[in-house]
Amino acid sequence: QVQLVESGGGLVQAGGSLRLSCAASGLTFSRYSMGWFRQAPGKEREFVAAIRWDGGSTYYADSVKGRLTISRDFAKNTVYLQMNGLKPEDTAIYYCATSGSPYGSAWTTHRFYDYWGQGTQVTVSS
Repeated sequence: QVQLVESGGGLVQAGGSLRLSCAASGLTFSRYSMGWFRQAPGKEREFVAAIRWDGGSTYYADSVKGRLTISRDFAKNTVYLQMNGLKPEDTAIYYCATSGSPYGSAWTTHRFYDYWGQGTQVTVSS
């Protein structure tokens, strides 16, 4: 079965950096687009970034453009989220996700994703 395992979260001061990782198993990684979402307390889950199955296209929420970078390593079956210039409003649980459709689009809406990791907490102090 498909498993997604996030890691790399933690506590960081404003302006700091973190790199989140999401290790994927149970699927042919090179065939699936991947996304990162986040959910802060009392708020709905929101799109952060997505990368197409071949790594050819990336998409970002306006709130993170220029600060966060999504990438993927096909040899390690892992997708990354490099987070620089972190702000307190970035505090949330971060989830990676993939759809059940190979060669699909890098969706920016959570309803198109079928498989989710357990999440990793990112806390940014001011």
